[in-house]
Amino acid sequence: MPKAILGGVEIEVDEEGFIQEPEKWNEKVAEDLAKLEKAYPLTPDHWKVINCIRTYYLKYGIAPPIRMLLKQTGLDLKRIYELFPSGPAKDRSLFEDAR
Repeated sequence: MPKAILGGVEIEVDEEGFIQEPEKWNEKVAEDLAKLEKAYPLTPDHWKVINCIRTYYLKYGIAPPIRMLLKQTGLDLKRIYELFPSGPAKDRSLFEDAR
């Protein structure tokens, strides 16, 4: 399994860049992942999306449906893709800290 230095921490990642050691996730890791996905710097709107997805993910073990994400954050789909050009699904590694 490949490794990456993210947030100053060596973390195993899969071929798509998703972290495989979720216990090492922290905000600095998220910031480094955001740089890789051209979603940096992380603004309050970014963190609103990240925190919404993380909360849902921790509770249910999956990412929330996009309609729920839009409703919970108050952002529209266009804004989500402005924040996360690869899309929130591709950028899911920003939010992972548990599996």
